[in-house]
Amino acid sequence: HPRYVSLADNPEVFQIRKDPGTTKVVGGIWHQDLSHLPEPPLGSILYALETPPIGGDTLFANQYMAYETLSDGMKQMLGRLRAVHDNSIQSPKVAKESNQIMTTKLRDDLGEDEEPESEHPVIVTHPETGRKSLYVNIGRSHRFVDMTKEESRPLLDYLIDHSHKPEFTCRFRWRDGSVAFWDNRCLLHRALNDYPDHKRYMNRVTVNGTRPV
Repeated sequence: HPRYVSLADNPEVFQIRKDPGTTKVVGGIWHQDLSHLPEPPLGSILYALETPPIGGDTLFANQYMAYETLSDGMKQMLGRLRAVHDNSIQSPKVAKESNQIMTTKLRDDLGEDEEPESEHPVIVTHPETGRKSLYVNIGRSHRFVDMTKEESRPLLDYLIDHSHKPEFTCRFRWRDGSVAFWDNRCLLHRALNDYPDHKRYMNRVTVNGTRPV
């Protein structure tokens, strides 16, 4: 992961940890992982080491369903649009502030100019299933190509609200030893922050992907 501090003896693994009393969790908003990269991840694998007795679930939202339930007119319009994705939510400035209230630490040794910005289609086709899905998220999609943020905001707000309707979602309840492997190309996910007095320790790896088309 380009932003989180990894294990010293295994740089491909980083820890997702929350201790009692810390107020912020990793991935607490609906998102796709690292969609600002030119080639975002195929998926992620998360292994639960120690889980709270209740809470700490992960929610997933099916973006095939988000696309398929749009009107034909909306599908046609979105098929021509591309969105600009950035990683301002994990910028070095944000990292220094977040690290004061998080157990999982963000790297703060990178310059602002080292963070890429990428353009991706709003509607993408899965390279294996051939199905279309919605590909925007609140954390990293801030405007459409050739449009300002102000012009983009109303439509983006609608799509983001639509993308995680309850009927598109499921809930993964963790236990010690649970493993989840999800497809970042057609899913949103969100970690719940509802276990203030307990710890939640996980290890995660990220699986390389290809450019969305």
